[in-house]
Amino acid sequence: MSEHAITVQQTARPHGFPTAGDFAFVESAVPAPAPGTALVANLYWSVDPYHRELMDDVPGGFALHAPLEGRALGRVVASRTPELAEGEIVFHRRGWRTHSVVRPEEIRRLPRFDGVPLTAFLSVLGGTGLTAYVGLTRIAQLRAGDDLFVSAAAGGVGTATGRFARLLGAGRLVGSAGSAAKVAHLTREVGYDAAFDHHAGPAAALLAEAAPDGFDVFVDNVGGDQLAAAVGALREFGRIVRVGTISRYNTPDAPPPPVDHVRIVEKSLRMEGFLVSNYRALQEELYAFAVPHLQSGRLALDETVVDGFDHIVDAFLGMLRGANTGKIIVRGDA
Repeated sequence: MSEHAITVQQTARPHGFPTAGDFAFVESAVPAPAPGTALVANLYWSVDPYHRELMDDVPGGFALHAPLEGRALGRVVASRTPELAEGEIVFHRRGWRTHSVVRPEEIRRLPRFDGVPLTAFLSVLGGTGLTAYVGLTRIAQLRAGDDLFVSAAAGGVGTATGRFARLLGAGRLVGSAGSAAKVAHLTREVGYDAAFDHHAGPAAALLAEAAPDGFDVFVDNVGGDQLAAAVGALREFGRIVRVGTISRYNTPDAPPPPVDHVRIVEKSLRMEGFLVSNYRALQEELYAFAVPHLQSGRLALDETVVDGFDHIVDAFLGMLRGANTGKIIVRGDA
């Protein structure tokens, strides 16, 4: 075991896009587990868009000069509780550090499925996949043949949404992304029928060209102009699933684009947001749905893996600027 532990701490509140200077890597002795706890050496870490929101001075946000929280997978290396065995691989939320001390109630044991890599538990089988699954099955109440538009479709939730929607019998899939390469990935690899680079022009015009006949469901990870455009393009009784608002995370003071609320009424649209933390009881249902498709090859993993815990801040900042395709995961040293 390493003689040192490293935590990532936030040292300043960012104005606009965060920078590496807003973080510090702090070295200390490896913590010793107290009675009733266990020490976990972390193997994989998740960096997620919601972390940017928590960097601001908001209720539940990150405290300055304290280890940051996040999803991680690790191996129990020392235990002082009979409920956690040494050598066990667990999921927990005390990430952004090389070593974590956890209580049994803070972890989730990971089932081992033949042919399914550990990283899947941070992507399609983790919070990312659960977000996509809940959005489609519970919020949108997806019906076979429904046509979808997904914003930020090349990200972790967007790729999972597209692949899950295809497996659930959706009709035409349209996505937006941030580059021509991502657009090509969506149509060639993920199963989208059409996609567009949102930098290429006004959102309403791009969406009208990609989905001239409209659509039934909008899964929105972005907000902003794309949400306003989708309200105009949705069919009668359409559903809007609000997952996130990436477009405003780094520009919270920018005025939001006008949404035509009259059309929401006239077309009987429904818009609903949700927090995946309120749907953790569906974790086993997600496994039952996704694992057989992973094992058969019908469901592929869309992951960008960054090697080295010392690159976790770079991975986070790159994700905020769209450097990743699919879920971004940081892998520790072997």
